[in-house]
Formats: sequence, structure tokens, C-alpha cells
Amino acid sequence: MVKLVLLANLLLPAAALAADPAERLATPCQGCHSGGGGMPTLARSHTANELAAMLRDFRANARPATVMGRIARGYTDEDITTLASFYARR
Repeated sequence: MVKLVLLANLLLPAAALAADPAERLATPCQGCHSGGGGMPTLARSHTANELAAMLRDFRANARPATVMGRIARGYTDEDITTLASFYARR
């Protein structure tokens, strides 16, 4: 029983993270955009509208990129709005 309670407590943060769409979408971005890997930091770097425009430009191959074009093509308009709002307010 104790093991089950411990396991549940370990999984709670992961479950909470998966339940928040903004956190779920933003988690993979942190690998490159957390400020330590040479990529621009996203948090409060631009307005939500600016970030959304950049992501849409990446998605449309209208903005030069190495991998962001491929990544952005996986986002819906709703995803882009969610991500842009998330990073603009962080």
C-alpha cells in the first residue's frame, strides 16, 4: 500500500503537467529555448502576437530555420496561440 501511495505521488506532477495544454506544448521547447543552448529564450521575449506570427512563419517556411519549420508544421493554429500566450506571460 505504501508503494502505491508513493507511486501515485510521483505520478501526480506528470499528470498535472499533461492536463495543462500550455505546459504540455511548451515542455519540449525548453530543451533548446531555456537559455543555455544558444537558442533564443522564449519567456517574455516577445508579445504573444509576435511569437504567434513567428511560429506561423516557421510553419509556412516563410522564416529561415534549421528545424523550427518542421516542428511548427506539427502545430495547429490553436497550439500556436496557446504557446505564444504561454511564453508571452512567463
